Amino acid sequence: MFRKLSALIASAALLLSSVSCGNKSTGDIKADAGSLTVTFLDVGKADCMVICTENGTAVIDCGEKGDGKKLVKLLEEQGIDTVDHLIITHYDKDHVGGAAKLIKNMDVKDVMAPDYTEESAETEKYNKALNDKGITPQLLHEDVTFTMDNAEFTVYAPKKDFYGEDNDNDFSLVTRIVHGNNTLLFTGDAMEQRLDEIMDIGPCTFLKVPYHGRKLDNLPDFLDAVKPKCAVVCTSSSEFASSTQKALKDRKISFYSTCFNGQIELESDGNEIKITKEKG
Repeated sequence: MFRKLSALIASAALLLSSVSCGNKSTGDIKADAGSLTVTFLDVGKADCMVICTENGTAVIDCGEKGDGKKLVKLLEEQGIDTVDHLIITHYDKDHVGGAAKLIKNMDVKDVMAPDYTEESAETEKYNKALNDKGITPQLLHEDVTFTMDNAEFTVYAPKKDFYGEDNDNDFSLVTRIVHGNNTLLFTGDAMEQRLDEIMDIGPCTFLKVPYHGRKLDNLPDFLDAVKPKCAVVCTSSSEFASSTQKALKDRKISFYSTCFNGQIELESDGNEIKITKEKG
């Protein structure tokens, strides 16, 4: 009850401007799907997302080093002290940077990450936090599925052990969530090779646009393959490519970005998705 009340108070701080997308046919409604919410934190050119069901919490990426404090504060304000699943898509500092702060301050039950190494101050602190808490992460070579209430998660592992020099973005774990009739797809920093790997992942209702909305040659093909109705881009205004914006507009995909809209809230009831923006 406290979590629900806190979430309502947080939502009240957002503007009333919102959009709905999803499957509106009443014959398709799964009435017992419950509620699933996703918060896209406004952390610049970085990814940080909190996914909540009635009794579970998952986090995908943690932004940069200074964003960990913001993430922990948001969770505490919602009465959350346990993270059931932490998914680190890859080890770039704008995805793993705030993870050490989260791990130190929350009861993190499970951590999933790709199996490659990257040496940086951020990964050193992340690994130390894991060791201090006695957490052994799952380093994925195969896809993993789990459920939180009525939401089914599939985390897709990279299919190669090498994508080229300095091309660790393509190690990004991709997460697909099926909630009733809605499918949500989170693509990390997947670039061309990784998008080719998941081109046949199937249609989705919602897409977290890959690689902060930067230009990707096969993004139009990917959008045509997954056919999202709405999308969010976690990015800065300088990173959000005009070609990506055009590809989304041309396909009449309703999209929002943290750089223009601030913190973004998504709510799925299993049939429709409502997206509420903070500004813009």
